[in-house]
Amino acid sequence: MTRTRTASAALATSVVVAALVGCGAVNSGAAERPVAAVTGTASAASAASTAPAASPASAPAPGAPVAATPPVTPSPEPPPSETARTRTAVLAVPAIGVADLRVVPYEGTTDDWPGTRIQDRGVAASPYGPGGGVGPGEVGNYLVTAHRLSAGGPLRDLPDLKVGESVFVTSGGTVYEYRITETRQTSFRSERSLAEQRAAVPGEPGEKPTKAMITLSTCATPEDDAAGNFWRDAKGNPEHRIDKVGVLVSSRAA
Repeated sequence: MTRTRTASAALATSVVVAALVGCGAVNSGAAERPVAAVTGTASAASAASTAPAASPASAPAPGAPVAATPPVTPSPEPPPSETARTRTAVLAVPAIGVADLRVVPYEGTTDDWPGTRIQDRGVAASPYGPGGGVGPGEVGNYLVTAHRLSAGGPLRDLPDLKVGESVFVTSGGTVYEYRITETRQTSFRSERSLAEQRAAVPGEPGEKPTKAMITLSTCATPEDDAAGNFWRDAKGNPEHRIDKVGVLVSSRAA
């Protein structure tokens, strides 16, 4: 009997020792880690098996309206007319030797201070807006002014341009051909005369335009001086200007 009790006590002591060693070895041996991993996996699997299945977040409830994707609004483009009026063009008048003359647009009226400053750079100026004209190829009056004597005199021979001769304006990848139809004279001392020059239909203020037209203008200084007319305005312009008026006859890709 005594031996049996002793053996049982020894066996119990061995079990307790083994249990103590196992708890203390959780962080001391890699061999124990798979056990923890398996235990965690089993716990997760158990939790997953008891939790209700989640509905996909992207799936709408039955019968619910689907929100429409808002359309992408493109950046607004400027109206074609504004683009034509504000784009620098190139002028060629073969009959009087003009080639590759830059035409710089500006908002204003013919031969005002901004236009004069542009002409003083040796290029042509083209006013647009309420007191000016339109762009190349547009219905209305495309106004182009440049010096005859100063700043290189790009339009020195404009008075020699005859009816029927061609004027070419290149703008925005298009070449516009105008044909000269008449010669006019503008007086800086006459508001009526200036209104006729700047009219949408040259010479006809208030008339609605139906054609694309051009007015090339330069000073009549030699003619005024020869006539004894030495009047000058504040910008040094003589009284008269010589205007060559034309009408659009064709256009083509540049």
